[in-house]
Amino acid sequence: MMKQIHRRQFMAAATASTAAVLAGSRPLHAEETKKKPSPRSNPIAVSTYSFWRFNKGQKLPIEDCIEQAGEMGFDGVDILHRQMSSEENGYLQNLKQRAMINGLDLCGMSIHQGFVSPDKDKRQKNIDHTIKCIELCYKLGIPCIRINTGRWGTTKSFSELMANRGIEPPLEGYTDEDAYPWVIESMEKCLPTAEKCGVTMGLENHWGLGRTPEGVMRIVNAIDSPWVQVLLDTGNFLEDPYDKLEICAPKTVFMQAKTYYGGGTWYTLDLDYPRIGRIMKNAGFTGYVSLEFEGKEDARTAIPKSLKVLREAFA
Repeated sequence: MMKQIHRRQFMAAATASTAAVLAGSRPLHAEETKKKPSPRSNPIAVSTYSFWRFNKGQKLPIEDCIEQAGEMGFDGVDILHRQMSSEENGYLQNLKQRAMINGLDLCGMSIHQGFVSPDKDKRQKNIDHTIKCIELCYKLGIPCIRINTGRWGTTKSFSELMANRGIEPPLEGYTDEDAYPWVIESMEKCLPTAEKCGVTMGLENHWGLGRTPEGVMRIVNAIDSPWVQVLLDTGNFLEDPYDKLEICAPKTVFMQAKTYYGGGTWYTLDLDYPRIGRIMKNAGFTGYVSLEFEGKEDARTAIPKSLKVLREAFA
């Protein structure tokens, strides 16, 4: 009789313990994971785009970017999908091993897609592309993927778009209000794959509906999933950025930080990184800060200078 009681007690305790573990392992919403300002320094990564910047139209091998990032003392590498020379498994695993040998995390992947279109087939094509890239992240061990809303495409060149400070008119007969449901529905269709792969979709403040903090937060809050959060870019709020960064900071899981040594190609921002560092610390952000160097100075001198600025600002 005594053995049966002990067995029952043991089984009850084990069941309660298992339930507690399962409850504790569920994905948490951003509000539940935010902490008080932390004394811990943010890890600093570098985007492969920083070394390439679309110069001369020839892709710079990501393997070379990883080697240089390791030599310069970064903690991680943020891969630009358009810079990849293959999507074959052997290539992907070589990148993963190269990063490991150089003591680096592959921490992010930046991709391009557009959901701002009345054409359902076009949106589906971009959904399929996004799902495929989430699966690439899984194979590479990358936990965060950059997502864009896309834009109307009524401005034919990026230079013209920048001259208009990122503002462009909708297609005739439509408004931005028509586009929000398209973007939200498209991203929701990517959610099952993101959750299955353990890859967080970070919606970037990046033209289109993401040009304003209100637009970014409207989409993220509407989807209301731990697998859709904010990827905050310091250089994409072209006017009065600090209050706008502060709006997005509480749901930010990844940050891309712009520098412009030698002057930017389309524009130059004089960003106060100590101030930005304080904003993010106060929001409890302890994730990766990834450098995106967009200046004209030689990357071999500008990137180490940028790393020093970010190390000090996010220490």
